[in-house]
Amino acid sequence: MSIPVDLERLASVLLDYPEGYLLTASADGAVKAVSVGPVAAEGHLILQPSTGSTANLDANPKATLLFPPPAPRGFTLLVDGTAEAAVDRIRFTPASAILHRPARHADGRPVPESVSGCGNDCRNV
Repeated sequence: MSIPVDLERLASVLLDYPEGYLLTASADGAVKAVSVGPVAAEGHLILQPSTGSTANLDANPKATLLFPPPAPRGFTLLVDGTAEAAVDRIRFTPASAILHRPARHADGRPVPESVSGCGNDCRNV
């Protein structure tokens, strides 16, 4: 089950997901995952740089942020976008975001209150 997250509400949704992983790919397709704690700023997410992520982003600016569920059987937050690396930061520009969990975890925690328009298919009734 996937629930779209309005990008205008992403900063408030991130309050439930303070730590996650930046996923980048090298020119030869090798995926790198590094732990991040993003800070929302003017429609972007600011991340701490890492040498490997910076090199990957120079070759391929597409990236994904993955935030594991804060509780068992909860929703994973996935944010796709592009990123630019600088010496002191990575600036991630979100293009889309979803909350996702497998249907077999439907008995888990409801969708975070910061997400609206979800309907009864993703909230306990």
